Amino acid sequence: MLAILLLLRYGGELLVETDPLPARAQVAVVLNGSARGMRARTAGALQLLRRGVVNKLIISIPPTTYWGESVPDVAHRYFEKQEGSLTADQILFCVTKADSTLTEAGAIGQCLASRDWREVIIVTSNYHTRRARRIWRAATRRARPPIRVWMDGVADGSFQPRGWWHERIYAKTWLLETTKLAWESIFGLGPWKSRSVKGELVPPANVAAAPR
Repeated sequence: MLAILLLLRYGGELLVETDPLPARAQVAVVLNGSARGMRARTAGALQLLRRGVVNKLIISIPPTTYWGESVPDVAHRYFEKQEGSLTADQILFCVTKADSTLTEAGAIGQCLASRDWREVIIVTSNYHTRRARRIWRAATRRARPPIRVWMDGVADGSFQPRGWWHERIYAKTWLLETTKLAWESIFGLGPWKSRSVKGELVPPANVAAAPR
């Protein structure tokens, strides 16, 4: 019974591990995710841009939609309309076909290397921070010169650490993410760590020529 009570009280916090953010960093990176997650993550990254913590944003996106539209093109038009051209011109896209946090970290690493960015704030959903932090620390450990990474978690409506068992969506998120975290804690990054995918950085000026 005590173990169950402790799990209910502290189990949600197992998934969350954020860092105190620096006053300044070179770039913030928005990890890809669900539509709900992307809205919250992008909003959090835009706050960093508005506050002057970073000068640039990188958003991880796939090359095309299900219907064949260029995602960078659609995204750039959206930011121009919602945020204005000045802000939209500070947003770059890391175009990749990554299908996991692990392969995404490798692809985004290529995008960062193309600009030699070494101080990076990773913006993701709160429940994803502990696992993403492990993966990113492992992915950048051997970088020379070193890459410094801070993890910034935002609430996207899918999870809250306190009282996570009260809402079905919170419990579902907790179960899925805890399973992934446990798997990686026991077996490491798994047999997929040798797989790599390409990441291509698309600045606003080149959106029309983004890979498809």
